[in-house]
Amino acid sequence: MGNSIITCSSIWQIFLFVLSTKMQTIPKNIHSLSSTDADKQLKKLSVSSKKQNQKVARTRRQRGYNWEDTLVKRFNALSEWKAFRLGSPSVALPDILAISNSHSTIFTIEAKSGTGTTLQVPFDQIIRCLNWTSNFELYKTRKVVLAFKFLSKKRVGVGKYENRQLREFYKVWNESKKIIDCVCTYDGKTYAIRDGKRQKLVLKDYEMPFESKHRILL
Repeated sequence: MGNSIITCSSIWQIFLFVLSTKMQTIPKNIHSLSSTDADKQLKKLSVSSKKQNQKVARTRRQRGYNWEDTLVKRFNALSEWKAFRLGSPSVALPDILAISNSHSTIFTIEAKSGTGTTLQVPFDQIIRCLNWTSNFELYKTRKVVLAFKFLSKKRVGVGKYENRQLREFYKVWNESKKIIDCVCTYDGKTYAIRDGKRQKLVLKDYEMPFESKHRILL
């Protein structure tokens, strides 16, 4: 019929030719590294990755500290208010306690800041704030406030940022709501997080006693 017949022998010869061609593309020094050298290379990569993760963690902690410090200073600049930073994230305390005896008001505050498009408050942090406010029964007004600060640079990649408007949102927790992880978006909308999915959660904006040009009211 004029058609060439491909035998098993021919297929095997083609396979060996392709394999030898592929092998030529492998770097010549791929087998030159001893097991000791390979271990050293892996160790260097591991150390570099660990240092990078530590740097990111330090940056996040510093952002959080700066935001908390800013809020405390704003309260303490008011004659009828006193505010305190209560401890590190490892301690079961709110980020900030703010008190006004003359107004019979107490706030426990969770402060979140970052360069992303969402900021999250874990449910256990809401619980610890509620535990504190519920114990100060002498105060007529007792609120859990979630203070969100979206920084003026937005992270768009590893080490890459773009400019945007700095925004602050102050949401008051509704005690009638089931306590759950929640997030605030850059647009000021709030959602509950259940099984990794967003669910509608309406939290009202709260009028803070101090002024801020970056505060956004919806």
